[in-house]
Amino acid sequence: MSQVTVLGSCGGFPEPGRACAGFLLEHDGFRVVLDLGYGAASRLFAHTRDRLPDAVVVTHEHPDHCADVSALGRAWYYTVQEPSRDRPRLPLHCTPGTVRRLEALEPRPDPAELFEVHDLGEPTTLGPFRLTPFELPHFLPNFGIRLTAPGLTMAYTGDTGPSPVLADLGRDADLVICDATLRTPPPEGEPRFLMTATEAGHWATRAGARRLLLTHFWPGTDRLAAAAEARAEFDGEVLVAEEDLTIAL
Repeated sequence: MSQVTVLGSCGGFPEPGRACAGFLLEHDGFRVVLDLGYGAASRLFAHTRDRLPDAVVVTHEHPDHCADVSALGRAWYYTVQEPSRDRPRLPLHCTPGTVRRLEALEPRPDPAELFEVHDLGEPTTLGPFRLTPFELPHFLPNFGIRLTAPGLTMAYTGDTGPSPVLADLGRDADLVICDATLRTPPPEGEPRFLMTATEAGHWATRAGARRLLLTHFWPGTDRLAAAAEARAEFDGEVLVAEEDLTIAL
């Protein structure tokens, strides 16, 4: 079974009944969480009642992408095993700033007791996947994530402004999960750290991706209108992130 489940689809803060960024990718019996922002942990737990995830990847340290990693750490600490010095830690691939955020949220138990921290900026093997990071423009260091396994390629931007790097991140991917925060682009010449749905469609086309999943909607966004804008730029299937939506890969 290969599938991705939307845990949260909002950017900034969650709309009522929704959550901020979060995805659960399952392949070949391995479960990896991509981001876990405000409100996403409860949905994660609903989808992993039998077993918590095997690893976590956090694209950047903004709390709408990492705040609920603290909740996952608590669940790991209190439910996986009785506390002991040789208990396993949950692999966490992230930026250094993410660890500092977690330390500020929960000094006891120290995140170092809960997580086996890895530098997200380096390619690595993650279960059945090859994880390749791509640094993308944002207010803070942010890495798009490309996960490949035999017969499967998925890419996730985290938050990003328009960048030619997006074409490499999503090259020939089965699914690209892409930031579509803005309704309209800012005035020309301003630094770009987030994208519109139109731009998401453009870069999915440049990448030659098969499917595009729009996410990180600013609360109040007309999501159907956003999908229509992406479809004007991308001939493949355009999906709209909705909490608890599961997509077969």
